Amino acid sequence: MGEIKVSPDYNWFRSTVPLKKVGIYRIPLSEVTEILFTTIIAKRNRKSKNIIVDDDDSKIWSLYDAGPRNIRCPLIFLPPVSGTADVFFRQILALTGWGYRVIAVHLFGASLGGFLAQKFAEYTHKSPRVHSLILCNSFSDTSIFNQTWTANSFWLMPSFMLKKIVLGNFSSGPVDPMMADAIDFMVDRLESLGQSELASRLTLNCQNSYVEPHKIRDIPVTIMDVFDQSALSTEAKEEMYKLYPNARRAHLKTGGNFPYLCRSAEVNLYVQIHLLQFHGTKYAAIDPSMVSAEELEVQKGNLGISQEEQ
Repeated sequence: MGEIKVSPDYNWFRSTVPLKKVGIYRIPLSEVTEILFTTIIAKRNRKSKNIIVDDDDSKIWSLYDAGPRNIRCPLIFLPPVSGTADVFFRQILALTGWGYRVIAVHLFGASLGGFLAQKFAEYTHKSPRVHSLILCNSFSDTSIFNQTWTANSFWLMPSFMLKKIVLGNFSSGPVDPMMADAIDFMVDRLESLGQSELASRLTLNCQNSYVEPHKIRDIPVTIMDVFDQSALSTEAKEEMYKLYPNARRAHLKTGGNFPYLCRSAEVNLYVQIHLLQFHGTKYAAIDPSMVSAEELEVQKGNLGISQEEQ
């Protein structure tokens, strides 16, 4: 059994932060203006004064909502193809402990999650709903995977074949123990996904689509990536830098495909640094009494990492 799945932190997370599985998910309008879950745009219900994520109660949505309920601009994490909501448990535990509310408006997306975050920001650019983006090992054009011609056939493939496609992007060479634990945990999460979930995620990941950056050029962006081996090519990373020339760059020396699991301290710090620019504004994702800029600088110095601003 993987070390992460049986770790005290993960068990504490599962015992203290409830997983909500609902058909029609409603959130009071007083809490948040609009929320994105995967690819569904929340709808406004004037009669009930709620936000409705989906009006089809045959669909089941799974989510964790943690942190102070008085925060009007929380943070949402969107997982990669192989992940489920709990792959970000280390971010949820740390950030909510520091006073952040974790669910929307500021979007953190990993791999496919980052691509969908960009597309949501692009889709709503005429009536902005996203105030910032953190893109971790993400991409802007699905053609980099060279599978656009097979995207429409994923629905016909059995589950084991779809899982094999996803596992083909996992690191196969020697890795350090923390990265090995992260891979084991993600394999376990992948096994929990059904055929229809995997087929839909792979279709989104590979069907012909790209981001139109001119529609989201005014949104603050942090690009987070790693220097060691990951599913993204150097060319794909360079394309992201070109697309967002003013983005902050958060580089990790190592971390592979899943730095939010195996390098969570660095990732959590970069998230805090990104959100610091909104402190004291109506878009703050944190209770201002919880964490000061001075405390954040001390944490940054203790970790001994730096952030490059372009």
